[in-house]
Amino acid sequence: MTLTLYLVRHAATAPNAQRRYPHADEDAPLSPQGRAVAAGLQLPLHATAYASPSLRTRETAQLAGFPRAISAPALAEAAFGVMAGQTWAELEARFGDMPRTWIDALGNPASETGPPKGETGRTFHTRIQNWLAELPQDGDVIAFTHAGPLLAALRLCVGLSAAEIAPGSVAVLRRAEGHWWLCELRNTNTQRRLHSAVHLQPRSANLRAPGEGEVR
Repeated sequence: MTLTLYLVRHAATAPNAQRRYPHADEDAPLSPQGRAVAAGLQLPLHATAYASPSLRTRETAQLAGFPRAISAPALAEAAFGVMAGQTWAELEARFGDMPRTWIDALGNPASETGPPKGETGRTFHTRIQNWLAELPQDGDVIAFTHAGPLLAALRLCVGLSAAEIAPGSVAVLRRAEGHWWLCELRNTNTQRRLHSAVHLQPRSANLRAPGEGEVR
């Protein structure tokens, strides 16, 4: 039995261009460009679709042809705590080297720390892992989510250490006999597709700073 999982980062919003870490209650709609990208996504319409409760993910799902996507709170963006609302430059100016320590911790599935007042690496990855564990054994599933959960799923499933995940990008994973493969990465920034048939053992990796592999 084979499961194919399409991990979709929501299409662009106006705040995406500012490269700020989002607040937990931030719920900006898609920009006109984002709506066009969402409407152009090529995904299997017969698939079972899930979406983060955020407006930007639900709009992406609807425009992509999935108006009845199942709400999945586990697919919400990471909680960035004191980092929320600030750019990487602003964080470094205010906190020095500490933001790198916080974001590295958030990107480590075994870490008991993370951004102050935010999620720990363990808590964040545990909710993504629990959602992955509930997936069916076969069929096609689509997850409309955010950069953080998408990167966490890649980290947990195939040990991918870093990836550029622009708004509207799609990562395609396949699972058979308990093993995951990254099959395709469709990145809207480059308009290129990376095809892969490599299976990697899960390992720790980092959530990159905005501008290095933007998180939102």
